[in-house]
Amino acid sequence: MPSIKLKKIAYAHSPSVLHPFLNRIEASNVGSRLARGVFWSMAGSVISRGLMFCAIVLVARILGKTVYGELGMIQSTVSMFGVFAGFGLGLTATKHVAEFRQSDPERAGRIIGLSGLLATGTGGLLALGLLIFAPWLAEHTINAPHLASVLRISSLILFINGLNGAQTGALAGFEAFKTIAHVNLFVGLISFPILVCGAYFGGLTGAVWALAINLCFNWLLNHLALRKEARRYSVPFSFRNWSRELPVLWSFALPATLSGIMVGPANWACRALLTNQPNGYAEMGILTAALVFQGLLIFVSDTLSAPLLSMVSNAGLNISEKLGTVNILSTWILGVIVAIPLLCFPEVVQLAFGSDYATRSFRLTFSLLVFCTSIMLFKAGLARVLVANSLLWWGFFSNVLWAAILICTTFFLVRWGALGLAAALTIAYMLNTVVLLPLYYFRNLVPKGTLLSLESGLIWLILTVLVFLNFTDVMLPYRIFLFIPCLLAVGFAFKRIAMSGNIVKEQISI
Repeated sequence: MPSIKLKKIAYAHSPSVLHPFLNRIEASNVGSRLARGVFWSMAGSVISRGLMFCAIVLVARILGKTVYGELGMIQSTVSMFGVFAGFGLGLTATKHVAEFRQSDPERAGRIIGLSGLLATGTGGLLALGLLIFAPWLAEHTINAPHLASVLRISSLILFINGLNGAQTGALAGFEAFKTIAHVNLFVGLISFPILVCGAYFGGLTGAVWALAINLCFNWLLNHLALRKEARRYSVPFSFRNWSRELPVLWSFALPATLSGIMVGPANWACRALLTNQPNGYAEMGILTAALVFQGLLIFVSDTLSAPLLSMVSNAGLNISEKLGTVNILSTWILGVIVAIPLLCFPEVVQLAFGSDYATRSFRLTFSLLVFCTSIMLFKAGLARVLVANSLLWWGFFSNVLWAAILICTTFFLVRWGALGLAAALTIAYMLNTVVLLPLYYFRNLVPKGTLLSLESGLIWLILTVLVFLNFTDVMLPYRIFLFIPCLLAVGFAFKRIAMSGNIVKEQISI
């Protein structure tokens, strides 16, 4: 384990039956590094995101379904432009700082400096564009001229998001997950009162200003933390000879950006189609609320992805089968294990959001998005393989295909409101995954049992059946009866997949 203190905490608060498991983690270099990264990545993030989740639920109740839908559209617009503003710099910094922080500190410093400089330039340019064209966007694309002033405020969010992405990526490259945890913890503590008070006293405008203020605190803490980690590793921030790193932008940042361009604008275009439907912003409110749990799961997945990506990139071509297997299974297991209770008991989520969301439409939309999230977290492990092997152009092709499917299906299904868009998202991720599986399979990039096996088929079948039960309005007692058997079957299937991937008992220990 990473330190005596953490070891004592782990042994003191776990059953004795788990002590051999902890001993194996401590004895394994991969297990120890992963445990340290995941612990600190999760420690602050769980509290931070938990508080943010509670704040979002309260904001949804304060604003009401329609206004909350407007907030969701504002956030979607910022996310769309944020893809261009970020220019893939967070991912670029993580991969290359992890790779060069020890072998070539000066180059790592140049990449950090170049990432920060480009984030300032691209973020500032896009923020200025949003500030100028907000009235046109509000009137002609999202069918809400009254949102022009709020869109202008969100340009500040766009700018700071770009800076934060580059900073957080560099911190992850240093494997500074304890530092990131501290930052996330403080940001989470201040975000709750800021967001709730902003929405309560200022409505939609107050909520958007609250998001901007929260990000300003985040940027300041990230900036101080990055300076500290750079000094610790003797990595100098430098713009000298920065042009030597331009090939990195072409080979890595550009395809990462193009991949993101496929996602952000496609999502935004589909939501714009939704808001232009009759009662569109009420439907957007349903979709935004249903997506809250997806955002929470993806956030937790990212806390796993950050240490894994840093370790895989640091290992390079010398990556062990042990680490490669953990990389693929980790986030997929998370998605499935969390999806089962959410699909069995969606009524709990409806209760949290209030009476505006106690409808069959919300329950079905939520069920489809939970299933869709499981697919997304399965693909997260595959995406890390592409990043670690600098195969980002494959990722670009994957996202082009996904965007084309999503837009086409949304065009035909959006008449059914939030449920139609949720169905379009699910179809897009399913088809995109199925089409690209042969590439991973025949190139032996991942253990084949995770892609095509009876066990993986069983996992997807169980999730599909649970979604079907919600669509057929199966009563709660029957879903309660199926809950434990489904969890046991999924656990058995994952264990079999791990065993079939040439993993010996020692490897399973991590």
